[in-house]
This record gives sequence, structure tokens and C-alpha cells, in this order.
Amino acid sequence: MAHSAPGDAVAPNASKLLIAGFLSIAAAGVGFAIRAGILGDWSAQFGFTKGELGSITGGGLWGFGLVILAVSPFVDRIGYKPLLGIAFVLHALSAVITLMATPVFNAMGKDACYNCLNIGMILFAIANGVCESVVNPLTATCYPKQKTHYLNILHAGWPGGLVIGGLFAYFFAGPDAVISHLRWEIPMAMFLVPTVIYGIIVLREPFPKSEVAAAGVSVGQMLSCFASPVLIGLLVLHAMIGYVELGTDSWIANIMNNVVGKWAILLFVYTSMLMFILRFFAGPIVERINPVGLLLGSSILGMVGLYWLGIAEGFAVLVAGTVYALGKTFLWPTILGVVGERFPKGGAIVMGTMGGIGMLSAGLLGGPVIGYQQDYFAAQNLSEKSPETAERFQVASPGGIWYLPFLPQIRGLDGARVAILTERDGEADLNKRIANLEKEGKSLSDDKNLSSLADWWASAKAYAESDKPLVNAARLFGGQMALQRTAIVPMMMAIGFAILFAYFSMTGGYQAIELRGHHPDGEEFTGGVEGPVR
Repeated sequence: MAHSAPGDAVAPNASKLLIAGFLSIAAAGVGFAIRAGILGDWSAQFGFTKGELGSITGGGLWGFGLVILAVSPFVDRIGYKPLLGIAFVLHALSAVITLMATPVFNAMGKDACYNCLNIGMILFAIANGVCESVVNPLTATCYPKQKTHYLNILHAGWPGGLVIGGLFAYFFAGPDAVISHLRWEIPMAMFLVPTVIYGIIVLREPFPKSEVAAAGVSVGQMLSCFASPVLIGLLVLHAMIGYVELGTDSWIANIMNNVVGKWAILLFVYTSMLMFILRFFAGPIVERINPVGLLLGSSILGMVGLYWLGIAEGFAVLVAGTVYALGKTFLWPTILGVVGERFPKGGAIVMGTMGGIGMLSAGLLGGPVIGYQQDYFAAQNLSEKSPETAERFQVASPGGIWYLPFLPQIRGLDGARVAILTERDGEADLNKRIANLEKEGKSLSDDKNLSSLADWWASAKAYAESDKPLVNAARLFGGQMALQRTAIVPMMMAIGFAILFAYFSMTGGYQAIELRGHHPDGEEFTGGVEGPVR
């Protein structure tokens, strides 16, 4: 963690407050990465389809966006310390509810378990949203002369958390865990470690008052920014960024597991490490490059990297992952920098709207739609190759995304059935669950979910040898097609940023609009962004 030079910080404990903010964002990253690593466990234990898992992961993002939108306008009024205290309580409560999923499933079945995990993820998202709304202006207040530099350090906590969570998942989550396959509840609880540390700092440390805008901009002037077609366009583009970056990150380890097996999590860790390093030193880079040009180039790299990941095999996966990581690293913070420079009168309202739109898009569109696409293409592939195999492994009732009625209803593959067939200890785990039930003095009929699964396996086992390669091929095809289709989004972003680049070129070049009549030192391009930077 970088230290401030004398006179740079207005709060004597600024470095401790920066650490608290860094850890609150890292907690979100750890939880996000761990969740990506245990999706297979949830699918196997509870029988969720990819679409259902996508909806659960989506709840952890769209709630994030709503909270940013709701809380940002009131941060100055309520204060930093009370809000971070609330975030700490919500983080802890989300852990309690999420960890109740197994007993809820055993007592009330799959639907109740699905609701339990959804509630846990939404509470986690609310906690993250409150933190996000607070730590940005807090850091800007603590380091008024070096906002860009310290905001980049602050938000290196996100990929840093992804690295820590991803490594823990690699060693301890899933059937291919390198050291030991722990019950998913143990890895899931790991985000509480940075949570407890930032909670202790919040409890002990005094907090400064918020930095009040000295330009005397009214609420009406802030809202008037939304009349600009350029800002509307940036909002749409940021929604696409949320879809591509966070929506894909929700699935990338799970999808690539079908391509590179146990190395998938290490690929996720590697790309997150690249993001961590580049964002930590992003200030000097962004200051020297036209931000709209950087967004255009990043979109092109993101498109190429995603499509390449959808077709790559072997060593090419690492190269494609590198291209994808380079593409997505600067998208989120740079577009917020553009908004901060071009619409300085928008203040927290405009910044909060940008961050909220990005998160809402990731949660309501990115995670669910990418999950749906996997189901759609996997089921289609399996049905074409072997209708009998497809019938054995598809869920009984068709489903979709209720708020996207234009997407057809589909029958995705049942995660519990696929796990028994494809995982190394799939059948052994089923027998172990039956044995544990009997040890409790219960019969198999007492657990309708387990009984139904055991009856299905008793009839399906005879076809396992021929079914397994077909199911594996279908899952691989579904994941790769989902990535290829997702690459369309950064292609559309590239077109949008190219139009924006041309617009600025025809109107005298990109220039930051100065609210106070001068450039802040060392922030020629980013403008001291006081909004969520991911």
C-alpha cells in the first residue's frame, strides 16, 4: 500500500482508512471468485441448471447496482462511518444466510434453497454497494491532491480479491481441488477475513467529513447533464462494459473448466493478477493516453480475446486469456474518468448512475444471459447428437429468464445428474449422501430430492459409458458458444467508442471541461473520479 507524502492527505489516519476501503473492495472480490469456484458444487448438490446458477450470481450484481444508485446521493448527509458499519453487518448477515443453504435444501427442497442463496447473494451485493458508494468519496477526501492515484490503488482491491479467492478455490474448492475438496461452505466464508479487518478499522478510527463541492452546483444543474446525448451514449456503453466484464467473470472459470480442467481457476487468477498490476499503476498510463482512444482499443482487445477464448485449445487459451485481460482492465475506470471530465457538474448523481447501470447490466443481463446461452447451446448440441441422452439429462420443465420473454423457454441440463456422470467421485458422492441419511436414522424416501436422483441414476447408469462423452462435448460446446456470442457486445462497444472518438475529433479534440477553471495536478485525463471504479 502506497503512503502519502506530507501534505497530500487531510486526515492523519488516511492510510488506515485507505486500507479499510481497499479491504472492503477486496472482500467483494474474494466472495466473487470463491462463488465462481463453487458453482459446480452448488450444481451437483442442489441440481441447479446453468440458467439457475446464472440467476443466483446475477442477484449478487444487480443488487449491487441498485444500492449504488440509492445510496450515493446520501453519503454526504449520513457520513462515512455509519454507512461502512452498516455494510459490515450486511456482509456478516449475507454469510449466515448463504451458509444455511444445505439445511434449507434438506428440509424444504430445491426451490427454498434457491431462494436462500438468492437472498444471501443479494445481501452480499447490498453490502458491496454500500461500500462502493462510500469508499470512493472517502478516498477523494483523504487524498484531495492525488485522487486518481489513490483511487486506482483503492480499486486494485477488486482484482486483488479475485486473486486470493481464486487461489483458495483452486486449492480447496471443487472435485479437482489440488490440496483438499472442502465443503463449499468453508471457501465461501473466506470473504469474512478481509471483512472483519475492515470492520475493526471502521470501529476504531475516526472519519473525516466529506469533501463538499465548492462550485455551488445545484441538484437541477446535476440532473441537466442527463439531457446530453453524449452522456446517454456513455451510459449505454457502460451497461455493455458491465455485461462483458462482470457478467463474463461470473462464468469464465466454470466455462473454461470444460476446456482446460483444473487449470481454469489458475487462468482466472492469472488474468486477475494482470488487472491488479495494471490498475495499481494505471494513473500514469491513463494520463498519457486519450481516454476515448484507450476505450476503443480496449473494446477491440476484449472482443478478440473473448472470441478467441471461445475457440482456443491448449496454450492458445493462455494467450487468448491475456488478450481478454488486457482488453477489460481499463474499461470500467476509464469510462468513469471520461464522465468525470466531460460532466463535472453531474457530481455524485451522474457517477452513481454510471456505476449503478454497469452493475445492473451485469446482474440482470450478463450473468443470467451467459448462463442461458450455455444451457441453450448445450441442450441443442446434445439433442442433435442423441435425443435419448438429452432426455436423460435435461430438466423436466422448460425455463428461461422471466423478464426477457423474447428468449425461448429451454430445458437445460440438470446439474446434479451431469455431476454424477462426469465428476470423478460423482457416484461415490451420491452413495455417501445416501449413507449419511441412513446414519441419521432416516430412509431414502424421507429426502425426495435425493430419492429422485438415486432412482434416476439406477436407470441411467447402464448408459453412462456412451452418455459421458456426449454430455461432456455438449457442455464444452455450450460454454464456447456462449463466449463467442458474448464477444458481440465488445464489438458493439468498439463501434460506439469509434463514433465518440470521431465526434471529439470533429469538435476540436477531446478536452476535459473544467469546473473550477484549472486542471488538478497530475489528473489531466481522469479528473479525480469520485464514483465507483471497478
